[in-house]
Amino acid sequence: MKSDIEIAQEATLLPITEVAGQAGLSEDMIECYGKYKAKLSDEGLKTLEGREDGKLVLVTAINPTPAGEGKTTTTVGLGDSLRAMGKNVVIALREPSLGPCFGIKGGAAGGGMAQVVPMEDLNLHFTGDFHAVTSANNLLAAILDNHIQQGNDLRIDTRNIVWKRCMDMNDRALRNIVVGMGGKANGFVREDHFIITVASEIMAILCLATDIQDLKERLGRIIVAYDLDNNPVTAKDLKAVGAMAALLKDALRPNLIQTIEHTPALVHGGPFANIAHGCNSVRATKAALKMGDIVITEAGFGSDLGGEKFLDIKCRLANLSPDAIVIVATIRALKYNGGVANDQLGTENMDALKKGIVNLEKHIENMQRYGVPVVVTLNAFSSDTEQEKSFVETFCRERGCEFALSEVWEFGSKGGQQLAEQVLTALSEPADFKPLYEDSLSLYEKMECVATKVYGAKEIALSSKAAKQLKKLEELGFGSLPVCMAKTQYSLSDDPTLLGRPEGFTVNIREVYVSAGAGFVVALTGEVMTMPGLSKSPAAYRIDVDEDGKITGLF
Repeated sequence: MKSDIEIAQEATLLPITEVAGQAGLSEDMIECYGKYKAKLSDEGLKTLEGREDGKLVLVTAINPTPAGEGKTTTTVGLGDSLRAMGKNVVIALREPSLGPCFGIKGGAAGGGMAQVVPMEDLNLHFTGDFHAVTSANNLLAAILDNHIQQGNDLRIDTRNIVWKRCMDMNDRALRNIVVGMGGKANGFVREDHFIITVASEIMAILCLATDIQDLKERLGRIIVAYDLDNNPVTAKDLKAVGAMAALLKDALRPNLIQTIEHTPALVHGGPFANIAHGCNSVRATKAALKMGDIVITEAGFGSDLGGEKFLDIKCRLANLSPDAIVIVATIRALKYNGGVANDQLGTENMDALKKGIVNLEKHIENMQRYGVPVVVTLNAFSSDTEQEKSFVETFCRERGCEFALSEVWEFGSKGGQQLAEQVLTALSEPADFKPLYEDSLSLYEKMECVATKVYGAKEIALSSKAAKQLKKLEELGFGSLPVCMAKTQYSLSDDPTLLGRPEGFTVNIREVYVSAGAGFVVALTGEVMTMPGLSKSPAAYRIDVDEDGKITGLF
């Protein structure tokens, strides 16, 4: 069996100018990055503004497991399948983070016959957007430390600095560091921290900004520290906004590539869904809606994370309204939730399937809360039995969902026809989208609402530190913002070991802070990390490049 990278490398790509033409973009509306990649130009984005919007489909999933769910693969395959049926379709995805590509997660280009290409470019440096975010983030950190070194006119409390450095790599050794050592000329000695680039507020800002002016205003609102009177100090106060915006100017433009079957795909931005809001950029989604009659987009991890944040943060802030939602599941993952070991998932086990399907049930309930038609799709494996597939189909239909099998990994668009037909049926139904909570609720009530209604928790519990932070944020006027719950992706709870559909648990919130530029308040729950580490045998061990420049080992 060929690997994903081998399939991608054997694909015949169209020049990106031809792909752009299929999406209604003339050559002067794009800026080419080589033969197979392009960015939409500012002029092109303005030209699109007069067109009508297409319909928006969100692809989400159950909680991820080692068995794999195939959310991006399904997203790409669904787009290809609809296009094969003659529909004008555009796909909108996030860019992969470098760190996980060398860790255990791999890339985010899809898989098998349902991939976006060039796969190696996308999973590595692509068009440099993430490097721009990293540079802007660390420029702000450098200006902050330099301000302190040069006299600290803003009276910054060096014990209350909240801005962290970042890099787009898994490196646990940088989670907690000390800077400024080596003498007075090297700065003020203090504890500092690194986060991964996709957890940076600047990444969230990039994905929520509508244009360069909005970007600059959001950058200016970033809180980097508090002064000795406990008042916030911002990037605007540090006079860092202009230089940061200059670094992000090109990164703000959405990227255009294609699928193996030449469906246009806008791939732009990549905030982690277990830490940030987990969606591709508003700019890319809105441009796609002007380019296609149907837009297929995805949000990171399960519906409890990326799905909820897409609906309660991105749609709220960008005035978007989805017309249908697809939930991806696999029989293997459901059996894993039912207690089956990873090496036994290929064996029929109806008892485990019945036990584990409650995870899917909760995700169905979650998405139906938003008033949008829901389709459940099973990403099929050869080990799935007819009895297992029939049970899941009946289970979903009894809960008011459309249902379809998907075999896009193996067959591309031909394997997604059933799914495409069910999505078209869902799109013909009325949608009455409404976010989960109102802006007028307190921050505590919003966190409690997400935890109890989406996760199924009994209650939330704030640490003494989080309670003080929450009170401060309310006093500073941030109480009307939506909340971004930073939580493990592996469970509906904040405990990654609780599979299935846990009940009666408490969501523990250890820290709360505001991403004032992005426009949401972040709640760190459980033990979720903002800087991942590498595994004992990371994927980096198996990645290589030969003398002809051919890369192997990416997945």
